Amino acid sequence: MKNLVIVESPAKAKTIEKYLGSDFKVLSSIGHIRSIAKKTKDGTPPIDVKDGFKTIYEIDSEKKKTVAELRKALKVAETVWLATDEDREGEAIAWHLCEVLKLDPTATKRIVFHEITKNAITEAIKHPRTVDMSLVQAQQARQILDRLVGFELSPVVWQKVPGGKSAGRVQSPAVRLLVEREREITAFEGSTTFKVVAEFEAAGMPMKAELPKRFKTEPEAQAFLQTLLNATFSVSDVMTSPSVRNPGPPFTTSTLQQEANSRLGFSAKATMSSAQKLYQEGKITYMRTDSVNLGDEAKNAAASYITGAFGPQYSQIRSFKTKSASAQEAHEAIRPTDIGSERGSSNEYDQKLYDLIRRRTLASQMSPAKLEKTVVTIVISTNSEHFEAKGEVILFDGFLKVYGGSKKDADILPAVSSGDILPLKTANARQIFARPPSRYSEGSLVKKLEDLGIGRPSTYATIINTVQVRGYAEKGEAEGTPRDVIVLNLVNNAVTREVVQEKTGSDRGKLIPTPGGEVLSDFLTDHFEKIVDYDFTARVEQEFDLIADGKLERNAMLQEFYTPFHNLIEQSSDIKRSDVAQAREIGLDPKSGKPILARFGRFGPMLQLGLAEDESDKPRFAPMPANTKIDTVTLEQALVAFTLPRVVGETTDGVTIKANVGRFGPYIQIDKLFVSIKPLDPHTITIEQALELYAAKLKIEAEKNITDFGDGLKVLNGRYGPYITDGVKNAKIPKDIEPKAVTHEQAKELIAAAPAGKKRPIRKTTKSTAVKRSKKRPISPKK
Repeated sequence: MKNLVIVESPAKAKTIEKYLGSDFKVLSSIGHIRSIAKKTKDGTPPIDVKDGFKTIYEIDSEKKKTVAELRKALKVAETVWLATDEDREGEAIAWHLCEVLKLDPTATKRIVFHEITKNAITEAIKHPRTVDMSLVQAQQARQILDRLVGFELSPVVWQKVPGGKSAGRVQSPAVRLLVEREREITAFEGSTTFKVVAEFEAAGMPMKAELPKRFKTEPEAQAFLQTLLNATFSVSDVMTSPSVRNPGPPFTTSTLQQEANSRLGFSAKATMSSAQKLYQEGKITYMRTDSVNLGDEAKNAAASYITGAFGPQYSQIRSFKTKSASAQEAHEAIRPTDIGSERGSSNEYDQKLYDLIRRRTLASQMSPAKLEKTVVTIVISTNSEHFEAKGEVILFDGFLKVYGGSKKDADILPAVSSGDILPLKTANARQIFARPPSRYSEGSLVKKLEDLGIGRPSTYATIINTVQVRGYAEKGEAEGTPRDVIVLNLVNNAVTREVVQEKTGSDRGKLIPTPGGEVLSDFLTDHFEKIVDYDFTARVEQEFDLIADGKLERNAMLQEFYTPFHNLIEQSSDIKRSDVAQAREIGLDPKSGKPILARFGRFGPMLQLGLAEDESDKPRFAPMPANTKIDTVTLEQALVAFTLPRVVGETTDGVTIKANVGRFGPYIQIDKLFVSIKPLDPHTITIEQALELYAAKLKIEAEKNITDFGDGLKVLNGRYGPYITDGVKNAKIPKDIEPKAVTHEQAKELIAAAPAGKKRPIRKTTKSTAVKRSKKRPISPKK
């Protein structure tokens, strides 16, 4: 074997091997092969701060086989080519490969390409370079900093923050953003106005018009509608103005995540997963980029396709300038490798993303859309106010032919002239509520992080995923709650009043900070302000960029960050856990006279009835009522919470049904069976509703049990399909056997052939763990 090419993914290896001849063998490292060691054999720190941040790396246990295969291939190769991704992570993987395989990083051939096509691979082979150590050091700086922050700050969080899991350098500012937005929403003072809309008849067609003025009160709106009863309405002005709408630039990582979230409902993680597959299969260019630039070859290919498909009037070659100072203009935006190919994947989700990328790329090289906006002014004979009807007509669709706007199209108005009298058909004044700031979606949070300079293309999806995995934020599921809306209608020369309902407060798909996220954010803001400071975090990102450009020395940057940070860690021993997320006394229980506290427990906010000091009568606990917080819950709400568990009734065979709220939400309990009742309230669920949910649960359980042979062997319907179990071992059912047709003998044979199940080790209770557990007692409020 003459040439060994090493990439980081098997899919990428498979695609590249198609373009290289028989002289080349392409193998994969399957991502990173080494990580910073958790501990060292001689006891020295894995990151020795005192010795210039010297770092000990170790081969990941699951990569030892991969490394062995690479070493074996290396023995018979004449030339090694490192073809990992062209960003800092890819450069770091190339350096680690040199270290592990004992290759000289100053001599080993390093090739990069922005797309996996035959032409790009061939050109890369012609122009190899060596490992760029500035890029490697920038990646090392980020990795070392994140490890130091995580390893030193997380133990402080565990000790001082109730329910605290960990804290990270970049995800903590993201949590702070969510918390600050949530508090803006809580502090928002709502107001209402009345918007008046009328419908006229013009040239035999209906035409809607709106009053520019809003009324503050219902009586004012009522009085205005009364003035319309005997009025005549005439057109005083028809104003038309041309308008042009230009396309946006092709996608960067950030804008792809935002648009995929907005248009397709994809999470940032799902977007990057699909984009990764499309890149590795050679369908799109590299998906981690902050450049909006397109190469000349790509522009010419787009112009040729657009001219042929839609006509020359639709083609307009454009160049876009990247706003980000750190962006590398030599790189390209995300685009298809073959603009003429409509099909990028057989996978439905990957194809949706490919289609979005392709349309956006085409649109960026197309003519602007030409529109004509029209405003019709309608005066009222009995009033000084006027109505306005607004419409828009697309004269030339331009780029909208392939990438239509996401907003609702404006109305097309009927032809009217100044002086026309318009009969009034209906008019209404509807109560409009001021809207609080909206919660962040994944897409809008990515945009905010980018605007603040926090994170880079390779880290946005990881940041958003981490804050959810750690339990500091969660995606909302609520469709909203109904509210009353006053509507005044003018129909048939009379004004009537009605109250209708509309839903408000939907948070489906939005990121909501959990109580634990709020406590952590407050703790870090109070005691480690720099960790959550937006400007400081952005400046650290800029310093990584300077290291990558060879303009800043790695260790100098690390020392500047670490020294003040470590001083704060050392001072943290003075922080009292009781001062973090303090308990709040709500009032006294009228029956027992005991205090009721709202406090933060291991699994989040909770209520406590009674004090820990009372050894003769232990405190009772209850979950925090829905839509309340420690600082807002009232005594009345708390007293209702302590009425749980509630007996709802009995099943047909006389078993008691109890309703309660647990760690995972509201449920009913029938003997040892627990049934979720989301979104029903355990205080109000009826016996009919409970029996219906119970019956549905029994049906699911029955369907789960396909066959019971009576000796412990069962055929069950599991999460991943039917299987056989004896309670210890599980066995797959061959595809050619119908699960219901499995015989007792077949089941025994399949279980006998199945690998032994792993038994979970029993954790022994030592004296030290027993002492730790005994200390986990309810707390009393701070006096």
